[in-house]
Amino acid sequence: MKKEWLLLILLLLLALPVEAQCAMCRAVLESEEGQSAAKGINDGIIYLMAIPYILVAGIGFAIYKAFNKKKN
Repeated sequence: MKKEWLLLILLLLLALPVEAQCAMCRAVLESEEGQSAAKGINDGIIYLMAIPYILVAGIGFAIYKAFNKKKN
Protein backbone atom coordinates (compact mmCIF):
# COMPACT_ATOMS: atom_id res chain seq x y z
CA MET A 1 0.00 0.00 0.00
CA LYS A 2 2.88 2.36 0.75
CA LYS A 3 4.30 1.82 -2.74
CA GLU A 4 1.08 3.04 -4.37
CA TRP A 5 1.07 6.22 -2.29
CA LEU A 6 4.75 6.83 -3.04
CA LEU A 7 4.08 6.38 -6.76
CA LEU A 8 1.11 8.75 -6.61
CA ILE A 9 3.13 11.42 -4.81
CA LEU A 10 6.00 11.08 -7.29
CA LEU A 11 3.64 11.38 -10.26
CA LEU A 12 2.04 14.49 -8.80
CA LEU A 13 5.41 16.09 -8.08
CA LEU A 14 6.78 15.28 -11.52
CA ALA A 15 3.79 16.61 -13.44
CA LEU A 16 4.79 18.92 -16.26
CA PRO A 17 2.82 21.97 -17.35
CA VAL A 18 1.05 21.36 -20.65
CA GLU A 19 -0.69 23.42 -23.26
CA ALA A 20 -3.71 21.82 -24.92
CA GLN A 21 -4.95 23.25 -28.21
CA CYS A 22 -6.09 21.75 -31.46
CA ALA A 23 -4.18 22.80 -34.56
CA MET A 24 -6.93 25.12 -35.84
CA CYS A 25 -7.36 26.87 -32.50
CA ARG A 26 -3.60 27.35 -32.23
CA ALA A 27 -3.38 28.85 -35.74
CA VAL A 28 -6.19 31.33 -35.07
CA LEU A 29 -5.03 32.30 -31.60
CA GLU A 30 -1.36 32.70 -32.51
CA SER A 31 -2.27 35.56 -34.82
CA GLU A 32 -3.59 37.53 -31.83
CA GLU A 33 -1.07 39.88 -30.24
CA GLY A 34 -2.08 39.85 -26.57
CA GLN A 35 -2.23 36.03 -26.25
CA SER A 36 -4.74 36.44 -23.43
CA ALA A 37 -7.44 34.60 -25.39
CA ALA A 38 -5.01 31.74 -26.09
CA LYS A 39 -4.30 31.35 -22.38
CA GLY A 40 -8.02 31.37 -21.63
CA ILE A 41 -8.69 28.72 -24.28
CA ASN A 42 -5.89 26.55 -22.86
CA ASP A 43 -7.32 26.80 -19.35
CA GLY A 44 -10.80 25.93 -20.62
CA ILE A 45 -9.56 22.87 -22.47
CA ILE A 46 -7.67 21.62 -19.42
CA TYR A 47 -10.74 22.22 -17.24
CA LEU A 48 -13.02 20.31 -19.61
CA MET A 49 -10.50 17.49 -19.86
CA ALA A 50 -10.26 17.10 -16.07
CA ILE A 51 -13.99 16.73 -15.37
CA PRO A 52 -14.38 13.16 -16.78
CA TYR A 53 -11.36 11.98 -14.80
CA ILE A 54 -12.79 13.43 -11.59
CA LEU A 55 -16.15 11.78 -12.26
CA VAL A 56 -14.59 8.38 -12.97
CA ALA A 57 -12.45 8.66 -9.83
CA GLY A 58 -15.52 9.51 -7.75
CA ILE A 59 -17.49 6.57 -9.13
CA GLY A 60 -14.52 4.27 -8.56
CA PHE A 61 -14.22 5.48 -4.97
CA ALA A 62 -17.95 4.93 -4.37
CA ILE A 63 -17.71 1.38 -5.76
CA TYR A 64 -14.64 0.71 -3.62
CA LYS A 65 -16.42 1.94 -0.49
CA ALA A 66 -19.50 -0.16 -1.32
CA PHE A 67 -17.48 -3.37 -1.68
CA ASN A 68 -15.34 -2.57 1.34
CA LYS A 69 -18.45 -1.94 3.47
CA LYS A 70 -19.94 -5.34 2.60
CA LYS A 71 -16.78 -7.18 3.67
CA ASN A 72 -16.79 -5.62 7.13
